[in-house]
Amino acid sequence: MSSDVNSIIYRQLTDRRQRLTAALPESGESAAHLNHLLHEVDAALERFDHGTFGICETCHESIEADRLLTDPLLRFCLDHLNPAQQQSLQEDLELAARIQAGLLPKQNLASQGWRASYRYHAAGPVSGDYCDLVIGEEGALYFMLGDVSGKGVAASMLMAHLHAMFRTLISLQLPFRELMARASRVFCESTLPTHYATLVCGRAAGNGEIELCNAGHVPPLVIQKERVARVDATGLPVGLFCNQEFPVSRLLLGGGSTMLLYTDGLPEARNAQENEYGLPRLLDWARCHRTLPPSDLLEALENELRMFQAGVPAADDLSMMAIQRAD
Repeated sequence: MSSDVNSIIYRQLTDRRQRLTAALPESGESAAHLNHLLHEVDAALERFDHGTFGICETCHESIEADRLLTDPLLRFCLDHLNPAQQQSLQEDLELAARIQAGLLPKQNLASQGWRASYRYHAAGPVSGDYCDLVIGEEGALYFMLGDVSGKGVAASMLMAHLHAMFRTLISLQLPFRELMARASRVFCESTLPTHYATLVCGRAAGNGEIELCNAGHVPPLVIQKERVARVDATGLPVGLFCNQEFPVSRLLLGGGSTMLLYTDGLPEARNAQENEYGLPRLLDWARCHRTLPPSDLLEALENELRMFQAGVPAADDLSMMAIQRAD
């Protein structure tokens, strides 16, 4: 792990020790449990002093960083958990997967002349991709697709945090630029400094206009009858700095025009020859499928990617979303 992550975890542990010490005199029947936790925290701090923090006590290899960020008291890597610990971890992963699936929006959504659809594929039990569709109180269609830093359960927790945060802020009917600035500030102030998210967020209004912000994410495509264009990032990822602002683009889409969003699991997908699918191939494919409605477009793109990979398993999460203006 980096020295920055180590210092963050060390501060977490010292803070927990102070809280436990303060709680013990009033703990009553919970004293034994709190004393056990205090012992575990002290042991972790000793591992820092001896330079062995984050090292598995069985194989002496590094413990997975995302697990340590979630639980800094861990002493064993995944390969050396005992059967009871493995069972507990499996149950946690299954619960996290069910919670994450419950946070996803309806598969197909329509509002004010817009229709939207998405596909969401986790490479493991849980995903660090963020995907949501929300109809605001004014009827506008908000769409968000992003990728949070990290992997595994820690990343899925950040995804859930983004989901709750954006849904709350959208309900306040803020101007779009202020919505993005507040989202970044809340995310920055409520997570670790190592946590951030690349994100495309948009607001599709009834007049055909889309307000769009690409915060460090791979470029979405605007697919129109006469051309296919990419919308490159104009801002830094969300949560990187607490007081950052985000440029907002305005696009006017005519009937039949589609915006295609995706995470980097699409262009970075590889086949057996280790070739990446790549953005140029995606642009060529989009030019040949510009007339399809959102759900059919994503189904065709899934089939295209499946043929390209030819059985090679996905190495990363993959999410795709299509927002189309009705004819």
